[in-house]
Amino acid sequence: MPDFYKKKMFRYPIYALLLISLILLGITFYFNWIIGFTCFLLLGFVVYYVFRAESLLNKEMESYISTLSYRLKKVGEEALMEMPIGIMLFNDDLYIEWTNPYIASCFDEDTLVGRSLYNVAEELVPLIKQEVETEIVTLHDRKFKVILKKEERLLYFFDVTEQTEIEKLYEDERTVLGVIYLDNYDEVTQGMDDQRKSLMNNHVTTILNKWAMDNGVYLKRTSSERFTAVLNEHILTQLEKSKFSILDEVREKTAKENISLTLSIGIGTGVSSLPELGALAQSSLDLALGRGGDQVAIKQTNGKVKFFGGKTNPIEKRTRVRARVISHALRELINESDKVIIMGHKYPDMDAIGAAIGILKVAQANQKDAYIVLKEEEIDMGVSKLIDEVKNHSELWSYFITPEQALEISSDETLLVVVDTHKPSLVIEDRLLAKLDNVVVIDHHRRGEEFIESPLLVYMEPYASSTAELVTELLEYQPKRLKINMLEATSLLAGIIVDTKSFTLRTGSRTFDAASYLRSQGADTVLVQKFLKENIESFNKRAKLIGSAVIYKQGIAIAMGNENEFNEQVIIAQAADALLAMSGVVASFVISMRSDNVIGVSARSLGDVNVQVIMEGLEGGGHLTNAATQIHNATLEEVEQQLKEVIDEYIEGGKKS
Repeated sequence: MPDFYKKKMFRYPIYALLLISLILLGITFYFNWIIGFTCFLLLGFVVYYVFRAESLLNKEMESYISTLSYRLKKVGEEALMEMPIGIMLFNDDLYIEWTNPYIASCFDEDTLVGRSLYNVAEELVPLIKQEVETEIVTLHDRKFKVILKKEERLLYFFDVTEQTEIEKLYEDERTVLGVIYLDNYDEVTQGMDDQRKSLMNNHVTTILNKWAMDNGVYLKRTSSERFTAVLNEHILTQLEKSKFSILDEVREKTAKENISLTLSIGIGTGVSSLPELGALAQSSLDLALGRGGDQVAIKQTNGKVKFFGGKTNPIEKRTRVRARVISHALRELINESDKVIIMGHKYPDMDAIGAAIGILKVAQANQKDAYIVLKEEEIDMGVSKLIDEVKNHSELWSYFITPEQALEISSDETLLVVVDTHKPSLVIEDRLLAKLDNVVVIDHHRRGEEFIESPLLVYMEPYASSTAELVTELLEYQPKRLKINMLEATSLLAGIIVDTKSFTLRTGSRTFDAASYLRSQGADTVLVQKFLKENIESFNKRAKLIGSAVIYKQGIAIAMGNENEFNEQVIIAQAADALLAMSGVVASFVISMRSDNVIGVSARSLGDVNVQVIMEGLEGGGHLTNAATQIHNATLEEVEQQLKEVIDEYIEGGKKS
C-alpha cells in the first residue's frame, strides 16, 4: 500500500485531537494564562506541521495518480496496438472502421479501414448476421477464435491455430478398434477338403494382411472367420476416403477362385475407453450383419452410424436349424405370456397383414389368445380387398382389434410381436411399445440405426424375401393342433408374392419352399390375384405419375405428382416398379402426396444403385433394391431437391452402404 494512503488513514484522528486540544487550551487559559499561552504555541506548531504534512500528502497523491494514469494509458495503448490479439471495429453496413496492427498483419494488407467484410473476410459475415457470440473461423490459413460484441460492433480475434493443430493431432492419434468378419465362411467351406480350405484361408489372409500393412493397421486373426484390427482416427479417415475398397477387393479376388467370400467390418470409435471401443465395434458388426453383410458400419458414442459398402444383394445363408431354434424360442415366450398382441407398421401392406395372421396361428397353435392391432383408417387400396375378405370370415375378423383395445387388454405378462418393421417410429401404436416390456421383432428388412429397445427375441433375416416367408417357416415347427385355413394361407402367400413381385425379386430357394408349403395348406393363387387387381382410376393415377418421370443422372428416373393430387402408397410403389421396367432405367424414385397429407417416396433399383442408402438419407429405409420413406411438413419441390442432393452425394462417393 502506498505511504500517502497510510497517512490519509491517520488524518481524521489528528483533526479530532486538534479539536480536543483547543477545548483543553480554553480551559487552561481560564485557570492559568501563562500555561495556556505556552500550550497555544505548542498547538500552533502542531497545526503548522499538520497542514504542511497535508500539503505534501496532496502533492504526493497527485504525482502518483498522474504517474499511474500515464502507465495505464501506455499499457492500454500497447495492449491495443502490440499484443497478439486482433481487434476490429465495423459499421452497420459491414465496412471496417478501424483495426489494430496485429489483425491487419494477418491479412497481409497495409490497411483494412474502409473495406467491406464481404471482400476482406466473407467468413465473418455469417457470424455477425447470425449474432453468434463466438466462433472458430479460418483466415489466410490461420484459425482464429472470433468473439463478437454486437452492441459495440466489435470483433476480437484470438489465434488458436496451434491449439487446433494439437487438438487435431490428439484426435488423429485416438485408438480405433475394428472387428472383421467373413460373412459366409461356414457356407463356403462346407464340404471343402482340408487342402482347399487351407489354400482359401491363406488367400484371404494374404489379401487382408497386405491391406493392413499398406494402411498401417495392426491385424490379428482370432478365429477362422474373425479378425481384430487396431488403428487410429487418421488411418480410419483414409480408409473412409477409399470407401473401404478392401470389401470389393476380397469379393472380386475370391470370386475368381469360385468362392464368393464377403467381409463385414464393425468399427468402434470416439471414446478413449478400450472396453467401450470393443463394445461399439461388436455392436457395429452386428448392425452390418443385420443389414445383410458385405459392408462396414462405424458406430460412435453419439449414436451416429456411417455405412460403407453393401453394394451387393445379400446371399441367402440362413438355415432351417436357425428357423427351428427361433420357432421353439418363440413358442416358449408365448407359453410364458397371458396373451399375444401382434402389430405391424403404419399403413400395413400385404406382407405385414399376412405375417400378423401367421403369428396369430402360431399363438393359437400353442393355445394362447392372440390379437392383431389394426387401424382401418390406415389401410390402403391394395390391403382393403384382403381385409374385406377377412371380414367375411367372422371368426378370423374377431381377432383384429384397435390400438385402444390393445392398450386396454394388455398386461405386464402380455407378449408383443412386431412384424415387418424394427423401427419404433413406424409401428402402428408406439404406446404399446412403451407399455409392454416383452417384445419380439420379426422382420426381413436391413437393420437401420433406429431399433426397438431391448427385445426378448429378434428374428431379422435380410436374406428372406418377406416377413411372411419367415413366419411361414416358423409355423412349420409349431404344434400341429390347428390347421391353417385357406384364407390364412392365402394371406401369407399374398405377402410373399407382393414383396417378390411375383417371385422375380429377392427370391431364394427357401421362398419357393415356403410358397409350396402354403399351397399345400390350401392357399388360393387366384384369390391372391383378385387381391392385387386394381381399378381404372388407380391405373390412370399410376400412368400419370409414370408420365411425369425424367432421367436425372446415370439412368436414375425421378417422377413427381402434383401438390393437389393424392395417391395411395401402393400406387406410388407400383409406379416405381413400372418405371424400373423401362429401358435404360437402373433406379426409379416416385414422389407424391398421400391422402394423409404426408409425402410418400418409393424407390426401386436393379441392384446397381443401393436405394436403401438413398432413402436412409431421407429418414427412410428398406432393401438394396426396394426402399421407401415418408416425409412430413414439406413440399413436393423441397422433397425432390432433398432427394437429388442425396443422390448426388451417393454418386459422387458419399455414403455407400
